[in-house]
Amino acid sequence: MISRAESAAATRRTLLGAAAELLDAGGTEAVTLREVGARAGVSRGAPYRHFADKESLLTAIGVEAWREVGAGTAALRADAGLSPADRLRRGLAELIAIGRARPHLYRLMFSNPAGDPGAMARAAQHSQDEFLAIVAALVGDKDARRYGGLLMTSVHGVIGMEVSGQLTVEKWQATAEELVGALVALVADPNRPAWPGA
Repeated sequence: MISRAESAAATRRTLLGAAAELLDAGGTEAVTLREVGARAGVSRGAPYRHFADKESLLTAIGVEAWREVGAGTAALRADAGLSPADRLRRGLAELIAIGRARPHLYRLMFSNPAGDPGAMARAAQHSQDEFLAIVAALVGDKDARRYGGLLMTSVHGVIGMEVSGQLTVEKWQATAEELVGALVALVADPNRPAWPGA
């Protein structure tokens, strides 16, 4: 027999899944508690018992996405069959994949919800710690944050340009993957110049 807590957790997961589908289909504007409830096949009041408002629902979607990214990054870091550069390349490729396949979710993950501006940053912390450990394996602990910041902001720009249609092979003669590969190669090069000012 399912306990009340298990039933509530299952309903919450169903609501989050329905909300994520609506987000993917039409962006944040498409997500309403009423539509989420209808898509999830629950009573009209069920979404309101789990989420105070639309913003808290959207925040929950972003937090869950960061949990998944963090788990994937941790698995990459633990994969002894990959070189540090391959781990880094694959981790960045995962972000590109989210940006391509789920651009509304990707934007949500990098947002600052008005009700809890730090929610996404807190949710992303585990993923970022794992990412920095991967970067440190290439550049050392001293420079990991600097190069990690360079890589993340660069990839964020690559994703933004690709999603907006500004990053095309015809224009730049490179794919997103090739640009990321070049970045990783530069960072992984043991002969890279010292970080400016270090």
